[in-house]
Amino acid sequence: MSNQINFELVSPEARLVSQAVHLAEIPGEEGMFGVMAGHCALVSLLKCGVVKLHKTKDGEEQRIFITGGFADVTGESCTVLAEEAIDVKDLNVESLEQYLKDLNEDLDLASESADKKRIKNRIEITKAKITAVTGR
Repeated sequence: MSNQINFELVSPEARLVSQAVHLAEIPGEEGMFGVMAGHCALVSLLKCGVVKLHKTKDGEEQRIFITGGFADVTGESCTVLAEEAIDVKDLNVESLEQYLKDLNEDLDLASESADKKRIKNRIEITKAKITAVTGR
């Protein structure tokens, strides 16, 4: 049995990852879970967070921010279908903080409950992106 699992991460825009990895850490709806070769089959809803990919046991990790989706896991493969996905290294803290400030201003001006709900959702996602980059 191989010590790697085939991993794919797909968003509506593109296939971001298609490679063999030693370990994939995934933000499941019920909490983080790890997937390695030989994992039991499962399907899981995913929440907003960071997917961490380890190509080797002791190697550097690749970090990809997702806004949710679902994972389909078998003993040989793991496919993540993400609502939105971006490599954490491509996130800019200053831009995100400015966007968060703008969203808070928009929230103060919003009068419709649907608009407030949509803006609050974007605020939570933006905060999660900032956390993904800064660790705070």
